[in-house]
Amino acid sequence: MEIKLSVVIITFNEEKNIGRCLKSVKDVADEIVVVDSYSEDNTVNIAESYGAKVITHKFEGHIEQKNHANTEASYPNILSLDADEALSGDLQKQIIQIKKGWQHDAYSFNRMTNYCGRWIKHGSWYPDIKIRLFDRRCGAWKGVNPHDKYVVETGNVKHIKADILHYSYYTVSDHIKQIDYFSGIKANELYKRNKKSGFFKRYAAASFKFFSMYFLKAGFLDGYEGYIIARLSATSTLLKYYKLSVLLKSEKNTQTQ
Repeated sequence: MEIKLSVVIITFNEEKNIGRCLKSVKDVADEIVVVDSYSEDNTVNIAESYGAKVITHKFEGHIEQKNHANTEASYPNILSLDADEALSGDLQKQIIQIKKGWQHDAYSFNRMTNYCGRWIKHGSWYPDIKIRLFDRRCGAWKGVNPHDKYVVETGNVKHIKADILHYSYYTVSDHIKQIDYFSGIKANELYKRNKKSGFFKRYAAASFKFFSMYFLKAGFLDGYEGYIIARLSATSTLLKYYKLSVLLKSEKNTQTQ
């Protein structure tokens, strides 16, 4: 018997992306649920124009928001996407077939990222395997904010070799802005876990990040974009640990007062 599928998406100011995402899922979804954290643009209107059920919920973290969004779905079988993602044509066909004969507790897919107009096929950005189709009764969103991941606690996962299309950054400036934002979130998470940040650790981690992405994982095959991605990923690592060191220094100053 064919299962019913809820497509679940969390949003905040995603008017540039949400239409493309919703268009790609219209043939696989029996229900579309958008959990929005008080967008100030046209996101909600666009989502409603595609027939989505829009629920407003305060954002408390990527992991927390996605777990809450799962509870808003009418059906236990869920396809979870980010607003800047879309299903490739091949993946749409695969999911339609899976619905007709659901055999596993979760399904993972490759994710291919479009960076400033170029599809990235090397480095650590591809195949970037993600579990996005699952029975919500078998797992939950976990990880360390802002990098959520779906963890299957009971059951099995089947990998499907088809792509989620990820439209990440339209400009390098967009990437830099998100690095500044995400590095602060990462630093706070590390601070909560009592992690340390020494000078050597910061620069060693950043240097290895670049070397791994650009050389070990062949990011250089993606041309200039591959270099920029590796360079900015190293910068992100450096900023994360630098911001952690600022938090630790502030804590130490408070204790000595």
